[in-house]
Amino acid sequence: MISKINRKAERDRRHARVRTKLSGTAECPRLAVSKSNKNITAQIIDDTKAETLVYVSTLNDEIKTKKANKEAAKEVGAAVAKKALEKNIKSVVFDRGGFIYHGVVKELAEAAREAGLDF
Repeated sequence: MISKINRKAERDRRHARVRTKLSGTAECPRLAVSKSNKNITAQIIDDTKAETLVYVSTLNDEIKTKKANKEAAKEVGAAVAKKALEKNIKSVVFDRGGFIYHGVVKELAEAAREAGLDF
């Protein structure tokens, strides 16, 4: 009997594997990306203090596109970089959250790089 692949469980395994190798510090926090079918979120996290320094989502009022598409990802990436630079955060570690670096995740990362974040 062929069993169906549980995609969420597979993503969780990939994310756990990646998280063992990287963590954010005060000097170089972690840029964590999360996406669903409806929304995209990006957080900059200091793992040593376990606190979120910057949070941007398509649910925020400053983001015009209220979908989970490439245009929204560009807006979220630029907004998270802008807020990070306001808090003197220039360098981050990119955590793709177990998602493939393609499509929405790639657009968000490239927009954040263009706006001034280094990773």
